Amino acid sequence: MSSSNCKAEDLLLYAVTDRSWLKGRTLKEVVKESLDGGVTFLQIREKDLDEADFIKEAKEIQALCKEYKVPFIINDNVDITYSLDADGVHVGQSDMEAGDVRRKLGPDKIIGVSARTVEQALLAEKNGADYLGVGAAFPTGTKSDAKAVTFETIKAICEAVSIPVVAIGGISSSNLMKLKGTGVNGVAVVSAIYAADDIKAATENLRNLAEEMVKG
Repeated sequence: MSSSNCKAEDLLLYAVTDRSWLKGRTLKEVVKESLDGGVTFLQIREKDLDEADFIKEAKEIQALCKEYKVPFIINDNVDITYSLDADGVHVGQSDMEAGDVRRKLGPDKIIGVSARTVEQALLAEKNGADYLGVGAAFPTGTKSDAKAVTFETIKAICEAVSIPVVAIGGISSSNLMKLKGTGVNGVAVVSAIYAADDIKAATENLRNLAEEMVKG
């Protein structure tokens, strides 16, 4: 069992970037708005950028997160995480296994792992994951292949592991409170923040709801 490199409260409002809603703004601009609104954890996930552009944007966002003292995580790419000395990485079930990631990144980096079942969750914890991303909590448009995980499964995962758990997938201000009582430490959101017209206001609202939900 690992002593986690990330605190449960860091996961309260976990933002995942998506450039499809930039509307002429830069990724840095929209991320800054979300940080001003109270995002507590940030993952850069930009599947459609080539590596050079991704690294350039990641460095800008990394500097911003440092300024706001918010953990900065890279999606999937362990090599880029290592080269940028980012705070950590989030890997899916089909990516590098947590134990191998830990060996590459060392003891102090945050490793998040996606899990959909209690078995996957326990294995990830055993292999050194610091937190779990569990979902999809609700049907989602961001990942077309992500099937929803039931309330009961999310609750069972939270009860089975001692590391923090964040719910992800289709979460918005209208359904976030349905997660009350699952035991999750926070919510990860994409479009609920970055597709909003007023990103800062949307983030503030989500953060207030997340605080209320976690008190559960």
